[in-house]
Amino acid sequence: MSTLTDLPLPGCTPTPLAAYLKGLAVLRLVAEQGADPRASGYWRDDVFVLRSSLDRDRLLRFLLERYAPTPLIAPWNGGSGFYPKDNREAIDALANADAGRFAAYRRAIELARTLVRTACHEESPKNEDKAAFLARLRNRADEPLLRWMDAAVILAEDNPRYPPLLGTGGNDGRLDFTNNFMQRLLQLFEPGDGKPRKDAENLLATALLAEPTHALSSQAIGQFSPGDAGGPNATAGFDGASRVNPWDFVLMLEGAVLLAASAVRRLESGSGAVLSAPFTVRSRAGTVGSAAGSDDADSRGEIWLPLWGRPFSISELGSLLSEGRAALGTRPAQDGLDFARAVARLGVDRGIIAFQRYGFLMRSGKAFLATPLARMPVRRNPGADLIDDLDRNEWLSRFQRVARDDRTPNAFRALAMQLDAALFALTQRADRLSIERVLRLLGRAEVLASSSAGLREQLAPVPRLSAAWAVAADDGRAEFRIAHALAGLSLTGIGDPDRVRLGLRPHLALLRPDGQAWDKDSRLACWGPGPLARNLVALLHRRRLEAVRLGAEGEVLASRAGATRDDVALFLLGRTDDRRIAELAHGLGCVERLDLGVPPPSSSTALPPAYTLLKPFFVSEALLRRVGWLAPERGLRLPSEMPARLAADDIDAALRLAWQRLRMLGKRLPGRGPPSAPRRGDGPRLLAALVIPLASREMVRLLADLDLESDEEPTAPLANLA
Repeated sequence: MSTLTDLPLPGCTPTPLAAYLKGLAVLRLVAEQGADPRASGYWRDDVFVLRSSLDRDRLLRFLLERYAPTPLIAPWNGGSGFYPKDNREAIDALANADAGRFAAYRRAIELARTLVRTACHEESPKNEDKAAFLARLRNRADEPLLRWMDAAVILAEDNPRYPPLLGTGGNDGRLDFTNNFMQRLLQLFEPGDGKPRKDAENLLATALLAEPTHALSSQAIGQFSPGDAGGPNATAGFDGASRVNPWDFVLMLEGAVLLAASAVRRLESGSGAVLSAPFTVRSRAGTVGSAAGSDDADSRGEIWLPLWGRPFSISELGSLLSEGRAALGTRPAQDGLDFARAVARLGVDRGIIAFQRYGFLMRSGKAFLATPLARMPVRRNPGADLIDDLDRNEWLSRFQRVARDDRTPNAFRALAMQLDAALFALTQRADRLSIERVLRLLGRAEVLASSSAGLREQLAPVPRLSAAWAVAADDGRAEFRIAHALAGLSLTGIGDPDRVRLGLRPHLALLRPDGQAWDKDSRLACWGPGPLARNLVALLHRRRLEAVRLGAEGEVLASRAGATRDDVALFLLGRTDDRRIAELAHGLGCVERLDLGVPPPSSSTALPPAYTLLKPFFVSEALLRRVGWLAPERGLRLPSEMPARLAADDIDAALRLAWQRLRMLGKRLPGRGPPSAPRRGDGPRLLAALVIPLASREMVRLLADLDLESDEEPTAPLANLA
């Protein structure tokens, strides 16, 4: 038994598509046509490696002398050579060829011609006639022709459907792949005796081994190798002709035959034929920078071609491709984003190291090109599992469906494309920045949907997200902690029988207090497109009114989370990214439970005395009692005049009022009077800073700085709680 050796084929690479398909063709032809049934293949360093008993010369000799072309014909298409107006030179030559290697081709051509004559077709059949013709041809086709038909066209409920790999049934516009395949064969072989022509060997070495050649011809290659198609900027001049190796065209179509095996059988599920082709899903072109969301409408879909790192025999490869699918739980992946999620959770066949993603996008006029979109390594990415929360009640699929509707506002469609791209990035790397970007976009999407009656009818609010989102997005920066503190706002009415917690979200969009459904008549929404400071002031006003209605005036700014004094100091100085805080707060408001534990202690950063004096009025009374600063029978309600004075930039008046109230409460404050006010214009910013909840530990330390000594004994020592 001859020894198996590895033969790298540097002409067979994952990109372009033609080069990938050549690798499949070599393995298929070597194993199926008797050169070495034990042959296998795999990918190494972006090169297809053939493991067989064949060395370089024996592989070339086999293809040059013994290779028998698969009979690729498409008599259902115009331009295929079967009708009076078609170019019939190549098909006539093969129909009359004496060489044994063309025997299967002769039989297929004769069968198709007989069926065309019987049906009296003077041109390619259309509609019901095409379906009937395809059914008759399938019933009488030999196995080689049947395999090609399975790759090119699918009969679903008597209607032909076309997997995007081979265009629309073996052609792309006016370019018929099969007629060109026959023409390229005649460039390589003599039809009489089947012997290779003069440059066939040199061209084969170029196609498989990337050796140089001077014999490339100006021929069409279709969608499979965009870089060789010619056109503007294709060469040093303004325009260039295509430069094609006939072997590239021949072998890429021979390889395409492998990607069809189970397309017809899988139609039993009732899904579209295109989605039943191996590793083929709907387009989601907007998830990569090289394409736009508008490409989805013109796309024929996309295909994710597997790269495997261990030798697969032809039967193993056939099984992989025939079962070619990726799953999200119990449902198959339906588009590019679904496929990326499946790859991130290993919901694909084992043995695959990566997927090369292609989109069949309209480029260069109305021509479709197989455009490489991305390389996706197969590795476990637990962070991508976060996206599962968006599948609740099919929210994500509904969101994408609404975004694809031409009647949807352009602003929402553009935002949906950004969210798709962010979710796709999350499947590849679950870093904090990627997760934060998704959260911010979810918040923006909810606000935009809330503003349109039409969108509210079609789309529900963002579903509740698990606490893992907040944990994974925490980058330890001030903006995150401030947003987290605002998102944790929670007001519960004393007399409310349902005990509904009023969080932040209903103030940002037209939502019910529980945030689970739209409320077009909501009086809670107060957030606008203006600066964060202005919106925080509006938020305080709205929550004060709601607290009065609920009988919980002392809990206006109660929160389950809190920022640090250092964070507030940065906010007061204008050194925070306020837009990031606002968008992130909305995203975090969708999280079910916000509990990141105790934030890191503040440094020695000093807060303005004015902030320290005013802050106790902007804190939950329950917290003040819990830390022992406020006696159970006493209250410290926020007087309406105080925020009004601050909003009007009359800080001195607000400080005098705070000083009087605290002295009446029995607190012995530092100094003989209120501290001096900051410079003019700081009132609204100071008021906004006071709205930001502080963590309990931070509040305890602030109170300790404020209260030199009290006339009342605290119920719990502040030092113990700090």
